[in-house]
Amino acid sequence: MVTDLQVRRLFDVRNEYEHQYQAADAAGISSKTARKYLKSGKLPSQCRVEHTWSTRKDPFADDWDFVVRLLEDTQATLQAHTILDYLQRANPGKYHNGQLRTLQRRIKAWKALYGPAKEIFFSQVYHPGQWACSDFTSMNKLNITIAQQPFEHIFYHFVLCYSNWQAGRICYSESFESLSLGIQDALWKLGGVPSVHRTDNLTSAVHKVGHPDVFTDKYQGLSDHYGFESSKTNPASPHENGDVEKSNDLFKKAVDQSLIIRGSRDFDSLEEYEKFLQKIMDRMNQNCHKRFSEEIAVLKKLPNLRYDDYETRECKVGRGGTFRLLHNTYSAHSRLAGEKIKVRVFADKLEIWYAQRHIETLPRLRGEGGHCINYRHNIDKLVSSCCENNYI
Repeated sequence: MVTDLQVRRLFDVRNEYEHQYQAADAAGISSKTARKYLKSGKLPSQCRVEHTWSTRKDPFADDWDFVVRLLEDTQATLQAHTILDYLQRANPGKYHNGQLRTLQRRIKAWKALYGPAKEIFFSQVYHPGQWACSDFTSMNKLNITIAQQPFEHIFYHFVLCYSNWQAGRICYSESFESLSLGIQDALWKLGGVPSVHRTDNLTSAVHKVGHPDVFTDKYQGLSDHYGFESSKTNPASPHENGDVEKSNDLFKKAVDQSLIIRGSRDFDSLEEYEKFLQKIMDRMNQNCHKRFSEEIAVLKKLPNLRYDDYETRECKVGRGGTFRLLHNTYSAHSRLAGEKIKVRVFADKLEIWYAQRHIETLPRLRGEGGHCINYRHNIDKLVSSCCENNYI
């Protein structure tokens, strides 16, 4: 078989010899072959015919039109093994499992030529101190227990996009209070403020589509206080927040691996579990020290004070000594029955205030329809009633 190198040699020496056969001998090819390539002026690779025909019979030729209709009707979401399974049941003995790879190749080619358009991803270039992003991720699949009791929780995650420095904390809901506390803890630990902060479409930060304002008043207030620009992803587009999404995955894998080495997923207290997570995050941050130093140098300054980590609600204590807040019921001291109180709603607790005094702190219930009743709030009245009725 004649190579491009031989023909190039022929082209180089053809004027050095009187006869064509001499140039052919110098190139190591026959006179007839030399005449062919000198006449065309092309290399063998340029004369090669493109292979566009099939070398063997297509086993799916009889049913290919049906396969194409299936792909078109389902927006090409059906997988090849599902289609092959259907064809095997519809035509017993005609197809076998060894033909799966052939069908996969044919479907792949059809998608590239006639299938639906794919979403295009553009690589993002980050600069030091420019971008940070936040997200919440569920930790329940890790099966953590506190004092042998199942511990359901989520994790707030904050990531600097250039250096991948990260911070986070345990929380129980994707509320504004959890988001605010997480962002502020991260910024004060960081010692500065990035230019832009991005979240996905959290209801605690972003209004529903159609609202005249993009961000909620509370989140905009947090943004204005720290001086960062707010950004959000498009609906159903988690890849746009890919830095923190990937960090979520890596962090949870690191936690899972550390739990395996530890030999137990049970912790004596919440504080012990928090320290365990922080050590893992600190180890991961050691890998980004060089880029992190570049970010620290250009971050904006923090304000003098933190933004309020809580929301203030006004509630009235009923005659039964309870009040409703965020779809849950809490008890207050019987002395406050009939009075209006102010409640500071934090991510994990409630502070009860009356007459500008902090009365007590209650744990914040998760979900809806819960009850937090402290019998001590009404014990004096209950004892008094029992004495009057000679029960004791």
